[in-house]
Amino acid sequence: MSRRKEKTYAPGPEFLAAWPAGASGNRLNGLGEQAPRRASPMFWHPADQHPFGPVQQLAGASCRRTPDAAAAFASAYDYPELSPVDPQPEARTPETWTVMAREFALSHDSDLFGATTLKDHYVVDGYAIDDQPNVIMLGFSHDYEELKHVPGTAENGRGPAEVGRQYARCTRASYALADWIRRQGFNAKPFPGPRADALLLIPAAIDAGLGELGKHGSLINRTYGSNLRLAGVTTDMPLTTQEMEQFGADDFCLNCRICEDACPPDAISETKQWVRGEERWYVDFDKCIPFFAENAGCAICIAVCPWARPGVAANLLQKMTRRREARAQSRVQAALAADTMETAR
Repeated sequence: MSRRKEKTYAPGPEFLAAWPAGASGNRLNGLGEQAPRRASPMFWHPADQHPFGPVQQLAGASCRRTPDAAAAFASAYDYPELSPVDPQPEARTPETWTVMAREFALSHDSDLFGATTLKDHYVVDGYAIDDQPNVIMLGFSHDYEELKHVPGTAENGRGPAEVGRQYARCTRASYALADWIRRQGFNAKPFPGPRADALLLIPAAIDAGLGELGKHGSLINRTYGSNLRLAGVTTDMPLTTQEMEQFGADDFCLNCRICEDACPPDAISETKQWVRGEERWYVDFDKCIPFFAENAGCAICIAVCPWARPGVAANLLQKMTRRREARAQSRVQAALAADTMETAR
């Protein structure tokens, strides 16, 4: 018997009036497409690049419903000026530059650092990232005790304010790192959220070793779980890159339904789906965004994720490691048994 809870959420009249007639975010995102392509401009891109501008305005107003949340999000859009690129960079190895960049990032607001090479599918269609072949990805953990107060209400904006504070930290840290890189003599451009730009953050973060994609569509890190926000910096600074890391989060999501059951609009699928040539977890845009726009950005799926709770990720990591080791041992035993039977013949 299914354990799925009955979902009763329905969008309000203001939202329904803002939704563009005949539009589907799932179609725009490439749901069901088995051929690879770049992502189309979407939510949080400029409103003239996609059909959801009025919905985006509602979502932005909802996230800033209380004064503390409004102030936090205002700080997220406080973009400082960047320094000119020093014309004479020092001669250092990629390994040295990577160590120096990591040390700078981790001492200037960032909790996680990873680097990878820029790939075409990171770049949104219609945009270009030229002459900057490397991507640095930064991670920022929430204060979980604040985040769990989502979604926000007109009286309580603690959860949305915490989201805004971490987006503001994304801005400070990515701009600080980009500015430092430029002062070392290399091009660099920061890509903080929440406003979308040329760079898709989650695919780059996965390739940079920061985590795995979760069923809820967000990154799961081995230390902070899904309790994260991301920012990126593209650069031509020579860097050593990290490897993609698989530690068991994807396997865990296959058998976990917590975010599915907690999602009021029933937007989280129990199975992976084809999206722009990749079979992966996908959150239904057309179901998610109405609730997101009306409820201060939501974030319920992140807050309820078992990996997000402080102190839990380490235990889950050990559990998934034991599970993988047991499966590997079972495969070895099955192979030995098959060899024994073949020899006996």
